[in-house]
Amino acid sequence: MGEPRQVHVVFGAGQVGLPLAQRLVARGHAVRLVTRSGTDPGLTGVTPVRADATDPAAAAEAASGAAVLYHCMNPPYYAKVWAEVLPRLQESLVATAGRAGARLVVLDNHYPQGRTGGQPMSEATPYRPTSRKGEVRAQVSRAYEDAHRAGRARVVIGRAADFYGPRGVTTYFGPFFWRRALAGKAAQMLFDPAMPHAYHYVEDVAEGLATLGAAPDDAFGGWWMLPVHPAEPTRALVGRFASALGRSIRLSRVPPAFIAVASLVIPFVRELHEMGYQWQEPFLCDDSKFRDRFGVEPLTRDEAARRTVAWAVEAYKGAVARAP
Repeated sequence: MGEPRQVHVVFGAGQVGLPLAQRLVARGHAVRLVTRSGTDPGLTGVTPVRADATDPAAAAEAASGAAVLYHCMNPPYYAKVWAEVLPRLQESLVATAGRAGARLVVLDNHYPQGRTGGQPMSEATPYRPTSRKGEVRAQVSRAYEDAHRAGRARVVIGRAADFYGPRGVTTYFGPFFWRRALAGKAAQMLFDPAMPHAYHYVEDVAEGLATLGAAPDDAFGGWWMLPVHPAEPTRALVGRFASALGRSIRLSRVPPAFIAVASLVIPFVRELHEMGYQWQEPFLCDDSKFRDRFGVEPLTRDEAARRTVAWAVEAYKGAVARAP
């Protein structure tokens, strides 16, 4: 394993927090998994902790004696909620890391970059948000970077695009996709499946964050693109799902006009609609800096698809049973 045994604290037990906790245990660390409910995920070597991370006192108690903190939480997908909660999480976790003398590894997305005109995003891409949620994310990202420069805490950000993979229930490849696909129905897409788009496999994201947690000090202070395969049309990813499943998966696209009208009356659709620009041009990610520095490669595309399908078949077995 090669790393000294330390206390590592993961805030958030979602699609990235759980595999991250498992990787940290495998690296020999004592791992705490912090959630508001304190639910035990049943992972060997992982201690569940109940705490509200927006409460600095509660977060500090949960992180007592920690060497590294990982922020894998994501509030409900509404710009208004993000504007309220994300800055509170930022302030609380920076204060907690500073008090504990711990490093802080933050998972974030690419909303701060905004439209890129189809150019690959990398660590050199500036923050130019073109959405309300992007503006919030950019503001909070700058606050993390400022906190590092001011010496309040050692902070690094790992960025990923849209997720897919096991436990990906809040991704585009969650129940909305799999229940129809497994039942032999056309899986509905909210965007053009022919447009090249980078997707991060959740286990690669977890591996990337664990790598940053163990990185030298000079890796901190900015952000890194986490390991990802080059962008391709979404239908190519679905094709690999179909190969792993052993039968075809049909796709149908929700008409853009319907989404535009629905966004006027349905708040959640409105939140999705403002991010539609990400599928109106190639959405490309360049992880070469991360690969060159840390030597970490993403899982092969076929194996990632196989693991995703195996999870989906088990998670939505009722849909499989109804398949013709």
